[in-house]
Amino acid sequence: MNPLPTWEKLLLGVLALLVILWVFPGIKALMAQAQDAPRDWQSLIFPLLAVIAFVILLIFLV
Repeated sequence: MNPLPTWEKLLLGVLALLVILWVFPGIKALMAQAQDAPRDWQSLIFPLLAVIAFVILLIFLV
């Protein structure tokens, strides 16, 4: 596979920059909402522990 020509690299860089600038306002708003949201660690820890226990069970069954 041949490497990309310089103009294609520049075009991809500009496209990536435009996508970042297009998405940035939404990310900024989400971060502001996340700081006001209540912290609910149990909803994260319980499924995580369930997955870890299931993986350990699968390892012991093999």
